Parts: sequence; C-alpha cells; structure tokens
Amino acid sequence: MRPALAVLLAVVSLAGQGRQTTTLALVGGTVYASPAADPIRDSVVLIRDGRIAAVGDRRSIQITGGVETIDCAGRTITAGFWNSHVHFFERKWTNAAAIPAPELEQQLQEMLTRYGFTSAFDLASQWTNTRLIRDRIEAGEVPGPRIRSTGEALVAPGAVPADPVIRALGYMVTRNLEVTDAAQATAATVKLLDAGVDGIKVHLQPPPAPHQPIPMTAIEAAVAAAHRAGKPVFVHPNSAADVLAAARAGVDVIAHTTPASGPWDGATLSAMKERRIALIPTLMAWKTLLRHERVSIQASSVANAIAQLRAWTVYGGTTLFGTDLGPADYDPADEYELMAQAGMTVRQILAALTTAPAERFGASRQLGKVEPGLAADLTVLNGDPSADVRALAAVRYTIRDGKIIYRSN
Repeated sequence: MRPALAVLLAVVSLAGQGRQTTTLALVGGTVYASPAADPIRDSVVLIRDGRIAAVGDRRSIQITGGVETIDCAGRTITAGFWNSHVHFFERKWTNAAAIPAPELEQQLQEMLTRYGFTSAFDLASQWTNTRLIRDRIEAGEVPGPRIRSTGEALVAPGAVPADPVIRALGYMVTRNLEVTDAAQATAATVKLLDAGVDGIKVHLQPPPAPHQPIPMTAIEAAVAAAHRAGKPVFVHPNSAADVLAAARAGVDVIAHTTPASGPWDGATLSAMKERRIALIPTLMAWKTLLRHERVSIQASSVANAIAQLRAWTVYGGTTLFGTDLGPADYDPADEYELMAQAGMTVRQILAALTTAPAERFGASRQLGKVEPGLAADLTVLNGDPSADVRALAAVRYTIRDGKIIYRSN
C-alpha cells in the first residue's frame, strides 16, 4: 500500500468512528518509517490504543482537539531500537522479585530505555530471574523494554570460570548447562525450551585440558531441537574456525566478531551469507574486556573486529546491533561510531537496530517500522543521525506500546 493512501485510510477510519480514540501525536519531527524509506519531514505520528494509527506530513493529518501532542521539531523519530545482545547477569539483577520498583526502573533506564531500546535479547543469564524482570515489566509494575532471553547457555565442562572469579567480576553465579555430545545438547536444549526461553545460546569458550570443546555434532543437535520449536540459535565463537563450524551447523546468529583470528576469509563469509546468518559485532566489548591490556593490544583487537565487520558489510550480510557487556557505562554511542568506521551507513546501522532484528526474530508484523497498524514502539532522538551517527544515542523519548517509558530531562 502506498504511504499516502495508508495515511488517508487511517484518517478516514478515525473520523468514521465518531469518537476521539487517538491518545498521542508526535508532531513536527523527521520520521524514518524504515531504514529504506525517504524521511518524512515536519511529520505527524498518531498513536491510538498503543498502535500507530497514521504517519505522514503535517498537511495530510488533521489533529483534533483533546489529543495530547508532543513537539518533536528538530528531532528524529524511528521505530523502537533493539539491543540484540545483552545480559541480565550483573549482580545488580540478583533476586529480581525483591528489587523495589523504582530501583528496577532506574536500572532498566541506565542499561536500555534511556538509549531508545524498546526490545532486548538476553543471551545467557539465570532464566528464572530474568523471567521475573520480564514479568514485572509486562504486568505494568515497571516500565521497560520487551525482553527475550535464551536463559542459561550450553557450555563445555569447565569452560566457565570458578564461582569466586565470577563474583569478583561483579556477576551472578549462573549454572549453565554443560554438554559433551549430541544427546546432551538435545536434552539441554529441550529442557530450556520447556522452561519457556526464546532462543538457545551455545557458548564455544574453550575449556581447560583435559576437557574437550563442544563438538560439531552437539551444535547441530542443539540447532535441530531449537528449530523444531521455531526458536533461533546464537553462538559465541572464539575464532574464525568457530564461526565457520557454527555456520555449517545451521545457527542463526553469530554473537561476536573474533578479533584474535585476524581477517575472516572468503569461505567463512560465504558460509555465513549462504546460510542467512546474522552477525552481532559487539565492537566496543573488546575494548572493555581488554581494558587492562596495553593500549596497542586494545587497538589491534578493535581494528581486527572492525575489519571483520567491514568485510561482512561488503558481502551484504545481515547485521544486528548489540552491546554485550561493553561499553561499561552502557552508552552505545562509541559502538555506533565504530560501526560507521567499519563502513556501515547510518541507514544500515538503523536497520541493525530496527528492521533486521524484527525480521530475524519473527516480529516484523508488529515491530521494526513506523507504519499504521504496528505497535507504537518508537525512539525519538534529539538530533539528526544522518549528520552525526552518535546522535543515535541521544534519546529524548522512548515509547513502548504508545506509552513513554523514558524521557530525558
């Protein structure tokens, strides 16, 4: 349907109802309905009952009396952002049921909603605890993003550091599921799926001797079980060889670049592209993780990761935005800048934040664009990211289901 016709039908529909049901209008901003669409300047976005009712320029949409309006002049409006790689295993999330609502809201703001994230995919945490966070949000007790989670990860025996090390790093102790073969991988995957997780995470951290890494057959078994249930599989790789093995096993998302590997070769990139794998580069995570190393080591690692993302972008691969545990202060501005250094345009970065994850995770009929009929998950930026990519992190309003869940001062 043409945009002008969609706007006209939406306005006619509102008028024909004979009553005012629109609850919010964003007025005067520049709307990017999708990363591929031309911007709509001096726009109006009408929201009714948590959904987008109409989108167009100010001349095409009449705002009647009684509608709450927000002046967005000089600002940019996009679909709500996705952070496709986070973790709820920092110690601050412990015993989520007992965290006072104002404190939980503040923590969610600091990590996600203040940066425009209306959806987040947690890639390995204590599932029962993360589910409590989600339940409190969905019950309306605490404003926050839509949360998906893999729950605990599948790991090789001995691959996770000892409990005292985990605690010293500031994390919760999580009992990940150790697997050594296909049968165990299938059983672990089914156990997680039965518990209600939204995807499966396979963590290929190499264990110390005499333990062996997760074999290819186990990765394939986890993929098969997850795909039978219609759920995606994420893999944390440590090398280009891991990336290639994961691609051949049929995983859906590679959750990191692998800077220690150097450049990814054509075979690796081809395998990823042919199997429609998505990449979450997490470029700033390497600088954060290596912050105690020499500056030259940090610079080399980040440069390698940028080169891998650049090659993937040239290949036309799908990229999803994610921060993992870096940067330490949650601000994604540096990640956006590094993605731009890797050759991604602002439109491509915006796709990684909106349409690409919505499509990858089966939510494109509800989320990912600013279009009539979709959920009113919106991010309102103070400035213009086409002029400065770091503007993607300068958020004025975060709106979920038509409700403002964050506003800057």
